Amino acid sequence: MIFHTLRNALATLATLAVAFAPQSTHAQSYPAKPIKVLVGFTAGGAVDLVARTMGQAMSPPLGQPMVIENKPGAGTNIAMRALIDAPADGYTLMVTANSVSANPALFQPAPFEPEKDITPVALIGRVPVVIAANTASPFASIAQLIAAAKQKANSVSYGSPGNGSTPHMAIEFFSRAAGIDLQHVPYRGGSQAITDVIGGQLPLVAVNALEVQPHVKAGKLRVLAVLSPNRSPIYPEAPTIAESGYPGFEASVWYGFIAPANTPKAIVTRLHDEAQKALQSREVRDRLANAGGEVLPGSSEQFASLIRTERQRYAKLVREANIKPD
Repeated sequence: MIFHTLRNALATLATLAVAFAPQSTHAQSYPAKPIKVLVGFTAGGAVDLVARTMGQAMSPPLGQPMVIENKPGAGTNIAMRALIDAPADGYTLMVTANSVSANPALFQPAPFEPEKDITPVALIGRVPVVIAANTASPFASIAQLIAAAKQKANSVSYGSPGNGSTPHMAIEFFSRAAGIDLQHVPYRGGSQAITDVIGGQLPLVAVNALEVQPHVKAGKLRVLAVLSPNRSPIYPEAPTIAESGYPGFEASVWYGFIAPANTPKAIVTRLHDEAQKALQSREVRDRLANAGGEVLPGSSEQFASLIRTERQRYAKLVREANIKPD
């Protein structure tokens, strides 16, 4: 009887060892080739900068290069589809931004389901949205902007990188908090919107902090407020939106690594841990700070929670404001 019980126990252990061996071996040998990192925007933008900064920091400890592949278009849905269709083996990742939460509500039918189609790996950081004005405009503060907007609805216009972009959504949230109606002028990207504000065609622009930095330095634009909890290191003189009278309000462009659904847990853990180490390095922190951002270390579960809660917030806004993508 004892021998029979022992033999069954050994057989069970052997079965478990075989079951777990492939994943363990795969995780130990990972990565064995370069890792492709998709970016749903053109080269040179904020997301591209974040992806390249993290790739350069993570490649040496991983022992393989992280190769950035820009796939712009359809509000990042082209890059997202390429990620979802890729094998769940850890060799295709994506640096995503708020679109991973906003697009399921913006586009109908929904192009993807975050809870089913992706695996959150690691949050990287955030860059605040800013409201900037031409230095020759009458607006020198948020208070002046609100006072003008309250005199007549939709009398004050602002440009953004496009319908459904994070800056557009941020100003919609702000307008509701302030009880005003602003006239939105969508562009296909932030650079043309900035050009028109500098040229005087529009009084205001809403973009991420990095995009207006050279124009602020050149004295062509003035940042009225940064929509973040703390002042921006690249605009130390610009007040936060909370300091402008709206405590608790903030709107940032956040970034993080995601992988296809069902990526093995051991691989996700390895990537997450290497990302956390990179975020602790002075070089990565300085590069993101110089872009107006801050690092946001945390668990994969915290990133998943952010994607979920932001999706609920965006879905409500898209429905109430009837926002349609470009």
